[in-house]
Amino acid sequence: MNNAVNNGDDGIWSGTWVAERLGVELVGDDTLTGLLGLALRRNPKRAHLLVSNVLGKHVPQSPSVVHGHGFALGRRVRELLGAEEAAEAVVLGYAETATGLGHSVADGLGTAPYLHSTRRPVAGVAQAGGFEESHSHATSHLLLPEDPALLVGAGPLVLVDDEFSTGNTVLNTIRALHERYPRRRYVVVALVDMRSAADAGRLDDFAREIGARVDLITAASGTVRLPEGVLEKGQELVARYEAAGAASGDRSAAGARGLTAPLGDVAADARSDASGARGTARQATTDPHPEDDRTRQTRPPGHISRLDLFWPRGLPDGGRHGFTPKHRARLETALPAMTARLAEAIPDGAERVLVLGFEELMYAPLRLARELEQVVAAEVRYSTTTRSPVLAVDDPGYAIRSRIVFPAHDTPADGPGERYAYNVAGGGFDAVVAVVDSVADTRELHAPDGLLSQLAAHTPHVVLAVVPSYVPEPLYAAALSEERPAMLPEPLRGPAFSSYPPEEVGWLLQDLSDVTLEAPTEEREEAIQSGGAHYAESLPVEYQPSEQYQELFHAALETSAARIAQAVGVVTETVIAERSPRPVLVSLARAGTPVGVLMRRWAQFRHGLDLPHYAVSIVRGRGIDANALRWLAAHHDPRDVVFVDGWTGKGAITRELAAAIEEFEAGGGAAGFDAEIAVLADPGSCVRTYGTRDDFLIPSACLNSTVSGLISRTVLRADLVGPDDFHGAKFYRELAGTDVSVAFLDAVAARFPEVADAVGGAVKELLASDRTPSWEGWRAVERISEEYGIHDVNLVKPGVGETTRVLLRRVPWKILARAGAGADLDHVRLLAGQRGVPVEEVGDLPYTCVGLIHPQFTRGATGADGKAVTV
Repeated sequence: MNNAVNNGDDGIWSGTWVAERLGVELVGDDTLTGLLGLALRRNPKRAHLLVSNVLGKHVPQSPSVVHGHGFALGRRVRELLGAEEAAEAVVLGYAETATGLGHSVADGLGTAPYLHSTRRPVAGVAQAGGFEESHSHATSHLLLPEDPALLVGAGPLVLVDDEFSTGNTVLNTIRALHERYPRRRYVVVALVDMRSAADAGRLDDFAREIGARVDLITAASGTVRLPEGVLEKGQELVARYEAAGAASGDRSAAGARGLTAPLGDVAADARSDASGARGTARQATTDPHPEDDRTRQTRPPGHISRLDLFWPRGLPDGGRHGFTPKHRARLETALPAMTARLAEAIPDGAERVLVLGFEELMYAPLRLARELEQVVAAEVRYSTTTRSPVLAVDDPGYAIRSRIVFPAHDTPADGPGERYAYNVAGGGFDAVVAVVDSVADTRELHAPDGLLSQLAAHTPHVVLAVVPSYVPEPLYAAALSEERPAMLPEPLRGPAFSSYPPEEVGWLLQDLSDVTLEAPTEEREEAIQSGGAHYAESLPVEYQPSEQYQELFHAALETSAARIAQAVGVVTETVIAERSPRPVLVSLARAGTPVGVLMRRWAQFRHGLDLPHYAVSIVRGRGIDANALRWLAAHHDPRDVVFVDGWTGKGAITRELAAAIEEFEAGGGAAGFDAEIAVLADPGSCVRTYGTRDDFLIPSACLNSTVSGLISRTVLRADLVGPDDFHGAKFYRELAGTDVSVAFLDAVAARFPEVADAVGGAVKELLASDRTPSWEGWRAVERISEEYGIHDVNLVKPGVGETTRVLLRRVPWKILARAGAGADLDHVRLLAGQRGVPVEEVGDLPYTCVGLIHPQFTRGATGADGKAVTV
C-alpha cells in the first residue's frame, strides 16, 4: 500500500512549513511522514494538527487507499482476537473524523456491528452513553444506538480513532462505558500512535484499574516533540497569516466564503522559507494539480445538478444508530446500481473526480467513491467536509493548501457556524460529487454562499447526491412494523402455483384453486351490466382452443416473435435507463406477467442482471392490491418498483393505478411507488415507457391461462379476500396438456440476439423523442361509444389484445376492424366466426381493431338497446 500520498512539490514533506516555523518535530517509524503532514489549528487548546494522508478527511485521497488502511487494521484485530472473540466484537468509531475509518475496520472484522459517536442529537432516540474529547473544537460525543443492547454484550469492544495522541479520549470513553456496560476486553485501533513516553504507560495502568484487558493496534507509531511556548507561537502565527490574507484581499480570511491562500509578501515569505527545506524531502509527490488563482477568479461558476442514487429504503446511511452485518450486505448488493447512476452523472471527458462526503457521513460516500474508482477511467479522489478550523497556506510544504468556507447546513445543535472543505480548491477536479444526508439538504446548502455554490466556483461540474438520513423508529413502532409484514405470506411460486419456473415470477396472490368461481359468460355479463356483481367476483369458463385455433396461435408466434423480442428489449432498456438500473419488475396479473418475465430475461441476456419479478392484482374500480404494495415496500425500495403490463387500450388501468397509488400513500402507505406503467405496446398513447406504439398481435393475448402460467385472472370478493389478504387467483393444473406458457417465452427470448442491434438504435431514438401521452385512444373510444349508441366507454375495448379478451371472456356485440388489416386479425376473425359476431371494417380506425361488448345485455337479446331481438 502506497504511503507516499501527500508530499508537496519537488518531494517536500507536507509538514515542513510548520516544522520550520514552530520547531515541531515528527519522530518515529519510517512510514510516519508518508502517513502524516502538519498544519496549524485555529484552536486555543492545541497549536498543531496532524493531517492524515490516508483518512480521507482533509486530504483528497484514492478511496481504495482510504478503505484499505481501515480494512487492514480490521484484519489485524480479527487475527488478534481469534475467530470466537471476533464473532462477538462490537466496533465503536469516533465522530467526526474517524466515522469512516471505524466502518472500514468493521468491514475488515467482517462480522462485527458498528456504532459511531455523534455530535448530532436525534429526537426520539435515547442516549446510551457519552464522553468528552478535551482537546477537540467540539468536545461532546453522544452514543445513540437504535438497539440499546448493542453495547451490552460481553464480547470485545473495538474503539477506533484516527490518532492515539494522549489517550485521554479513549480512557474517557472506556471509563464511561465500563461503568454501565462492563466487559472483559477492549481493543484500541488507530492509524498512528503518537503518545509520549509519559502517556504510553497510562493505558496499562488503566487496564489494571478496571480489571480488563486493553490492546492497541496501529499502522505506525511515533511522537511529536513540541518546543516551549509552541501554543502561543502557533496562535500568533495563525493570527498573522489570517490578518495578512485579509489585508491583501483574501475574502475568506476576512470572514466571507471562499478560498484561503496567503497572498502578497507573507505568501512569498512562506515559499522562500520553505524552499530551504526542499533538500529534506523524504518521499516522492503525487500530482497536486495546482490551479492558477486568476483562472479561479475569472472562470464562470460550474454546473450544479442533482442525482437520485435510489438509496435502499430503510438502510442506515452510516453507523450513527448502528450498522449491522446485514446492513453491510444490503449495501454491498445495492452499490453496483448506485455507482452506475453516479458514473452516468460524471461528465464525459472528466479526468479527475472528487467524491466529497459530509462531516460524520464518511462511509457511504467512501464506498461509492471506491466503487466508482473501479468503473470509470477518471482518477477518483475522496475527502469530506469538516468542522475543524485550520489555517490554509498555499505552500508545497504545508498539508492544507486551500480552504473553502461555507455555513453549516444541517441545523447543528450548537448553532450556526462555519464549515470547511480542504485541498479541494486548486485540486484540478473536473467534477465534484457532494454526498450529504437529507437532514443537511437545506436552504443553507443551496444558498449563494453555501457549499454547492462554493464548489461550483472551483470546478466545472458539481453533482449533489442526497442519502436519506436514517432515524430509528421507537421500539414499539418497530415491533408493529415488523408484525404487519409477517402477517403477509411469501409470494407463491411454481411449480406449486403456476407453470413458470420459481425464479421467473413470484405471485403476490392467494391460491383459490379449490373454490368454484367460474360462471357461464352470459350469466356473468348480465350480472355485471345490471350492477349485481363486479367482474372480479367471478371467473369466466376457461376457453379451450380448437386445433385450428392452436395452429393459428403457433403461426402467429412464429411470425411475430422477433417483433415482440425487439419491443421487449426497447421497453426494458428504457426502464433501466430512466427508472432504475436494477428495477424490481411488478407485473399486473395476468396479461402483464409474460411481459414481465420476458423483460427479466432480457435484463439477464443483455446486462447479466437477475431482476426480481412479481405479479400483483389490480382491479378496475377497486384499485391495486394494497397488501401486495405493503409487502413490496417491506422487501424493496418502492422507488425501484416498475409496474408492467402487456398493452394499453384506452388507458383505464393506467388511470386506475395512478389513483390507487395516490390513495395508498394518503392512507399512510409507503411513499415512492411510481404509478407509470411500462408496457410492451402502447397503441392508446397512454404511457411514456413502452416497446412500441403499434397495435399488433401479441400472441399471449390470443389465449387465457394456457399462455400465462396456467393462472386465472385475479379475484376480489369480500367473502374470500379479507382486509389482510392478497387478492386471489386459481391455478388450472388440469390444463397442463395444452399449456404453452414457457414455449411462448422461449420462442421470443430465442430472438433476442438477432434484434439486439436494432434495440440499441431504437432506444436511442426513443429516449431522444417526445413521448408525452396524447391519450388518442381514449378520445377514439369516447367517439366510438357515442357513434354506436353504447354510451359506456367500459364496453368499448380497443386494440388487438382487448378485442381478443372480449371474444374470449365477454359477450361481444360486434368487432370493428381497420380496413386492410391483415394476419394480425386472423385469430379475431376465427373467434368472431365461432361466436357469430359480425366484423365491420372501418376506414379511419386508430387501432387495428376494437371489440364492442354487447350493451345493456340480457340473455337472449341482441341489438344496441339489449332488448329487441333482431334478425
